[in-house]
Amino acid sequence: MPEVIEFSGPVLTGPETVQHGLWSVDGRLTFSRPSAPPGRILDGWVLPGFADAHCHIGLGPGGPVDARTAVEQAQADLNAGTLLVRDAGSPADTRWMQGGRDFPVLIRSGRHIARTRRYLRGFAEEVEPDALVEAVRKQARDGDGWVKLLGDWIDRGIGDLAPSFPAAVVRNAVQAAHDEGARVTAHCFAEDTLDQMLDAGIDCIEHATGLLPRHLPRFAEQGVPIVPTLINIATFPDIAAQAEPKFPRYAAHMLELWERRAERVAEAHEAGVRIFAGTDAGSVIRHGRIADEILALHAAGLPMAAALDAACWSARTWLGADNLAEGARADVVLCREDPRAVPETIGALAHVVLGGRIIR
Repeated sequence: MPEVIEFSGPVLTGPETVQHGLWSVDGRLTFSRPSAPPGRILDGWVLPGFADAHCHIGLGPGGPVDARTAVEQAQADLNAGTLLVRDAGSPADTRWMQGGRDFPVLIRSGRHIARTRRYLRGFAEEVEPDALVEAVRKQARDGDGWVKLLGDWIDRGIGDLAPSFPAAVVRNAVQAAHDEGARVTAHCFAEDTLDQMLDAGIDCIEHATGLLPRHLPRFAEQGVPIVPTLINIATFPDIAAQAEPKFPRYAAHMLELWERRAERVAEAHEAGVRIFAGTDAGSVIRHGRIADEILALHAAGLPMAAALDAACWSARTWLGADNLAEGARADVVLCREDPRAVPETIGALAHVVLGGRIIR
């Protein structure tokens, strides 16, 4: 007998589209009633499993974590309804977590690539500019179609944020990744770094706290999305307070970026820039906080349907993953109420189903 789950509630197949009648049969979705009776009937508003587009399974505050800790991280994400993760850089090899029904679907980016002594110790492959292109080729071949660059970080020589690599080298590195069939994303806090990355043909920007009105038309025209990681940006005041005694210019800059965080996200949305949800879990941010990030996007000015879309339908399409479609893998979450009308319901899910297996 096939393993059948019936989803008895409304099915959100898109931000504004509702259908009725969905089943999981042996881990695959169908909108046609199966001949076999359901073994379980689950009630609630059905959405595709949440996608966390900036998450670090396998990474802790001090660098790579052991397998047991990586499993705990993945389980925290699963329990929160994160069933698809775009790893945004990890020093741990997490390939062993792929391909089954025990962990979120994981799209790996390999290791971060940073300038020597210009990032957190133990996180990244650190290189000088003349080695960047080859490092990008290596990570493109090691990952699942993504490469993560550190676009900027504090330069202690000038006491403020500064680009990690020269613009010409970044252009060559992005082209090298594209030649390898990979997309490139970049950690970017500062304003000028965004110009450099857009000039280079970047595919995505993480954080994007330096967004200015001059950038918005280029992001929209070039189709470059942003992943704001707002729950991580909330830590900027603490970072500034720690840095202020030695680096007052950097501290002031970080506070300024923090103060305009919501306004920048709202302006990007209004300008037609694509926005995806990412928690940045794995170092300072604990895992399992995708609901907090979706709600932060909503609080910043996105309508709730758009905030959900940033972690559901559009995010999955962007990452090349299944949505709620005939024959798709049965990765779904169920809310007790319509999350578009009752946003807080996403923080207390009724059920989580991964590959047809009921997690909760």
